[in-house]
Amino acid sequence: MRWLVPDISEETIRRAETIARKGWHATEYAVLALLVWHALRKPLKNDPRPWSGRLAARAVFLTGLYASTDEFHQAFIPSRGASVEDVLLDTLGASAGVLLLWWFWGRQKGS
Repeated sequence: MRWLVPDISEETIRRAETIARKGWHATEYAVLALLVWHALRKPLKNDPRPWSGRLAARAVFLTGLYASTDEFHQAFIPSRGASVEDVLLDTLGASAGVLLLWWFWGRQKGS
């Protein structure tokens, strides 16, 4: 970052790194939720089944449960720490992934 903005402060660099790390983490959990949804749905070729909010909620729940176990595991690693906020961020990322899927699903079915 110093190459782009030579007089940038250390605090700004730390803030930008935190935002990037948290953003990528939420994105990873969005992808995980989509994979869980796909596995739960067990799709068929030319699948005529409609969108299932219950299935989407299960995918978010299972992804949030995994985020909880991941944070629990981190509590035992000396260089890491467990955080409820991280579980909430991960679950929010999972929810965003499923909401995006729902949005694309509706657009595809509507056209």
